[in-house]
Formats: sequence, structure tokens, C-alpha cells
Amino acid sequence: MDNLEHSSYLIVIDSRVIPDVFVKVLDVKKTIANREAKSLAAACKQAGISRSAYYKYKDYVFLYDEKLTQKVITLYAVLQDKPGVLANVLSVVHSSEANVLTLNQSIPVDGVAAITISLKLNSGRYNEDDIKSSLRSVDGVVDVRILSRE
Repeated sequence: MDNLEHSSYLIVIDSRVIPDVFVKVLDVKKTIANREAKSLAAACKQAGISRSAYYKYKDYVFLYDEKLTQKVITLYAVLQDKPGVLANVLSVVHSSEANVLTLNQSIPVDGVAAITISLKLNSGRYNEDDIKSSLRSVDGVVDVRILSRE
């Protein structure tokens, strides 16, 4: 780890030993995401930090589980144009303890419709191959491919 000041890397530090401003930035991010404050200024005031402190650190402070233990995958699937197929796909996603980040479906052509779905896999017992396999077994799913992994 030569010349550390010129490189970017992640470190894990117990929140009890870092300046309070970092924990307060996380509080503001959560407050804004949950719409528990009317404005960013109100969220910052509630947390006890300035807006400039928030802006200075917001892109650099993350909870451990948000940044390191969750994985995002994007799947492409072809579904038969039959009632309930997409609902069954979403049911499999739910039972796999994954969160849907985005879902796009094309208009059906020739009896099939393509979908792309981005999922956040929580650090549970299911991985991308399990989900892909489960989706392939859904009645009406013609094809499933993984487009990307993060």
C-alpha cells in the first residue's frame, strides 16, 4: 500500500472511533431517503450538521452492508404473453429475498415479451445462479440470461 494518499480504497472502521459528522451524514441520507424531513436543510438541522458538511461527505460515507455485502445483477428474460407469468417471476424474486431495483418490459411480439430486471441480492442464502435457475423453472419463462453483475 505505497503512496496511500493518492489512491482510493475502502476501509472498515467502527463508528465509535470516527468523528460524529460521518454518522450524522448517514442519518441525513436515511432521513432524506425515507422523506422524514421536508428538505435537505431540515434533515441536516435535525442531525446537527451543516449542509456543506453533508455535501462534502455524502458520496464517501456508506453503511457497510450497503456498499460491500449486497450485489446487484441485471437479468434479461423472455416471457410468454400469458396472464400471471410476470407475477410468478416477481414471486420467485421475492422468495429469493432480492429487491427489484428496476423492471422494464417490452410490448409482446409474436406471443413473447422481453424484460430486463435489476435486482439487489442481499447477503442471504440465494445467489445469482439460484435465482436464474428458479426463474427458468417458472411456467411461461422462455429464456433467462444474466446481463451484468456488480
